Amino acid sequence: MGIDLPLIWFVIIVFATLMYIVMDGFDLGIGILFPLIRNTHDRDVMVNSVAPVWDGNETWLVLGGAGLFGAFPLAYAVIVDALTLPLTLMLLGLIFRGVAFEFRFKATPAHRPFWDKAFMAGSVLATFTQGVVVGAVLNGFPVNGRRFSGGALDWLTPFTLFCGVGLVIAYALLGASWLVMKSDAPLQDKMRAAAKKLLLVLLVVIAIISLWTPLAHPAIASRWFSLPNLFFFAPVPLLVIAFSVWLWRSLNNPQHHALPFVQTLGLIFLGFSGLGISIWPHIIPPDITFWQAAAPPQSQGFMLVGALLIIPIILVYTAWSYYVFRGKVQPGEGYH
Repeated sequence: MGIDLPLIWFVIIVFATLMYIVMDGFDLGIGILFPLIRNTHDRDVMVNSVAPVWDGNETWLVLGGAGLFGAFPLAYAVIVDALTLPLTLMLLGLIFRGVAFEFRFKATPAHRPFWDKAFMAGSVLATFTQGVVVGAVLNGFPVNGRRFSGGALDWLTPFTLFCGVGLVIAYALLGASWLVMKSDAPLQDKMRAAAKKLLLVLLVVIAIISLWTPLAHPAIASRWFSLPNLFFFAPVPLLVIAFSVWLWRSLNNPQHHALPFVQTLGLIFLGFSGLGISIWPHIIPPDITFWQAAAPPQSQGFMLVGALLIIPIILVYTAWSYYVFRGKVQPGEGYH
C-alpha cells in the first residue's frame, strides 16, 4: 500500500491553519480589545505580552499558504480567484497592524493615539476578513473544469459577514483569556469581566452558525444528522457546552490564571473540528476533494522532504520563544 501524499499534505495544511488560528488569534484579539482599555500603561502591557512572539506566529500562515500553492494548486487557484478581495484586505490588515505595532513604541505621545487606532483597525480588518473566508469556504465555490466560474462578489453574503463577526468575537475571547494569564490586576480583572461577556456572545454565535449552516446546505445537514454520524459527532456540541461551563467557572476563580486560556483554546479547536466535519473530504466545497485537487506525486513528495525538515524547526523555535518569555508582563517591561 503506497503513501497517501495528498492526505499527508492535507493534514499538514490543516495543522498549519489551526496553529495560525491559535497563535495569531490571541494577538489579533488584543488589538480587538484595545477600545475597552483607555489606560496607556495597560495598553503597553497588552502589546508587550505578545511583542516577543507575534511575528513568529504568522509563520504558520505562510506555511499553510505555501503548502496549499504547492500541494493543491487547483484549490489555491480557485480560492484565490474567488476570494481575491477579502484575502487582499486580510493581508492589508495584517501589514497595517504590523506597522502600527512597531511604530506605536517609537511615536511621540502626540502620535501614539493614531497608531493605537491603526493597530485596532488592522486587527479587526484582518480577523473579520478571515471569518469571511471561512464562511465562503462553507458556502462552496462553483467550478467549471479547473476554473472558478463564479463572480467576484459571490463571497459577499449575510452568512459570510456573520462568520466574520463571529471570528472577531472568538479572537477577542482568545485575547482576553491570554491577558488573564499574562497580566495582573487591575487589567486582569477587566479581562476576566470582558471574557465572560464575550463567552456568552460567542455561544450565541456558535448556536446561530450551527443552525444556519445545515439549513442552508442539505449535504452538511446530512453529514451531521444522518445515522450513525449523529452518534459519532454528538460529542462536539456536548464538549462545547462542557468547555464553556468550565471556562465560566475558571473566569470566576481568581486563582486560575492559565486555565481560562487553555479552555478557550479547547473551544477554538472544537469549532475548527466542526468546520472540518462539515466539509470533509472536500478542499473546494461542495464537489472537489483534496485527492482531486492534488499536485502530481513527484511534486508533493519533493515538497514533503522540505516540510519534514522545516516544521520541527518551527515547532522548536516557537516552543522555546514561549518558554523564554513565560510569566506575567509588568508595566514598564517589554518591547521598546
